[in-house]
Amino acid sequence: MLNAIHHVALICTDYDRSRRFYVELLGLELIREVYREERQSWKADLRIGSVQLELFSFPAPATRPSYPEATGLRHLAFAVANLDPAVLRLEAAGVAVEPIRIDPYTDQRFTFFSDPDGLPLELYEVP
Repeated sequence: MLNAIHHVALICTDYDRSRRFYVELLGLELIREVYREERQSWKADLRIGSVQLELFSFPAPATRPSYPEATGLRHLAFAVANLDPAVLRLEAAGVAVEPIRIDPYTDQRFTFFSDPDGLPLELYEVP
């Protein structure tokens, strides 16, 4: 029935700031960008590998609790071949990155950081 994940949708509070974060810092490819006048909303379709990330803005989005962990999306994880340069790039841009940990079940390294709205993101090393 299901073949793959097509996209993940995110709502941000500052569209320009989040667009720069995901496109310029994280390196996602901008596929298309539209302004929907009737909703006063920007929407960017971004690509990473075969998956798309939809980035939405709305005039006054509700705050979603992240800590303590709430029901719903826990975090979004990105695969990287080498964790160290990715962490250095984030830290050089002023992004706080948690200490690197080891997954006790796979022995792979990973770490967490947040997007500009506090959405928890993970870098998971898959060499």
